[in-house]
Amino acid sequence: MRKILTISVFVGFFVAVLAGVWSAATAADSPACCKDRVFELRTYVTFPGKLEDLHKRFREHTCALFKKHGIEMVGYWTPTEGPEAKNTLVYLVVFPNKEAQAKAWADFKADPDWQKAFKESHKNGVIVDKVISQNLTATDYSPMK
Repeated sequence: MRKILTISVFVGFFVAVLAGVWSAATAADSPACCKDRVFELRTYVTFPGKLEDLHKRFREHTCALFKKHGIEMVGYWTPTEGPEAKNTLVYLVVFPNKEAQAKAWADFKADPDWQKAFKESHKNGVIVDKVISQNLTATDYSPMK
């Protein structure tokens, strides 16, 4: 568990640095637009041999449903080495504020298309062993706010 959290912290830092370029191109110029933004770093650890099933579900269903429910996707990554490379997906999403985050996740979970995709993706067994979710806020010196 400690190793996963260490990876999450490292990936979070790495993601924030990379996402600064993305933010500069997409964020509005006014600082007021972004002061309440919530970045959510999510780490999914799959059961052995299930990472490809998780990728498939994201490719074919999850990403489109995130977009439908206003969950702004920054990026998706997998570790390149170590045992985590075989079972870990890390991604970053962003919301205008905590209220929008709560509403988006509630709407997403209640969506019949998500419920169907989730159920179908488990035909050959449960995919995800653990989900680690961490809300982040940009520091005053962060290029991404």
